[in-house]
Amino acid sequence: MNVILITRSNAKAGPIKLGLGWLIAVLVAVLATVAGGVGWAGYQVGLHETAPAEGEEVAALGSMLEQQRHELQETKARTQEHLDALALRLGQMQSRLLRLDALGERLAEIGNLDEGEFNFSETPPRGGLDVSASTAQSTQLTDLLSDLSSLSRTIDDREHQLNLLEDMLMNRKLRRQIHPSGRPVTSGWISSRYGYRKDPFNGRRTFHQGVDVAGKKGSDVVAVAAGIVTWSGDRYGYGHLVEINHGGGYVTRYGHNGKLLVEKGDTVAKGDVIAHMGSTGRSTGPHVHFEVLRNGKPVNPSKYLRASK
Repeated sequence: MNVILITRSNAKAGPIKLGLGWLIAVLVAVLATVAGGVGWAGYQVGLHETAPAEGEEVAALGSMLEQQRHELQETKARTQEHLDALALRLGQMQSRLLRLDALGERLAEIGNLDEGEFNFSETPPRGGLDVSASTAQSTQLTDLLSDLSSLSRTIDDREHQLNLLEDMLMNRKLRRQIHPSGRPVTSGWISSRYGYRKDPFNGRRTFHQGVDVAGKKGSDVVAVAAGIVTWSGDRYGYGHLVEINHGGGYVTRYGHNGKLLVEKGDTVAKGDVIAHMGSTGRSTGPHVHFEVLRNGKPVNPSKYLRASK
């Protein structure tokens, strides 16, 4: 290949011969220069185009983290609310269990149950086989909540049943308290029974409406049942008389007392001392004339005397 060069010095043009190697070198240099320029331009364009994209990704990541932080805070708040509600419910159940323990102690006392057998202050003994860790399962929150709901319903049911049982036992105890039973003296013996007998003063056959229980003068005369004193004073034939209304149609009378210890309108309990034995009225010696009336009519006191206190 021939290349013609023109110089200023001699203004002559002349051919210069260049080999193939020089020509290739020149072309490579030109191409490298062009490629370098293109690459630099692309790099500059890339910088301007990718920078905003990276900024948007960082902003999006920050927004996502903030949202997750907010959701975590809400979750913690809801969890705390659930824990507070659970703690409140457990506190209420503990209070109700304390009431049930107290009710159980009262029932044990009313029923005269063995304190050692029904000790409500101790946890009931329990046991069971050892379960390996591989088969044991952890309690889930949903299972725990379900158990608490079931336990709450059970407590409601037991509380209702125990209240009914207490009412029944109290009524039974009250009936025992107001039902005449036992002896009207702390010590003594029967000197005259209920029914027909010879009058101790005139020897005639007369009906004796009560039972005479003799004893030491001044010994205690006690109420055989709880009630209200409806008479305390002298009455013809009875001497110093105490009359007690027990409700349910029952009235008891205690005659010939030496000293009266109660007044009309007083409330007495079973076993209370109401008088001291004497021999007032139509009497031959220290004793108490004991009568039981049912719906206004005298009945044989013998079965009440034999009844357990």
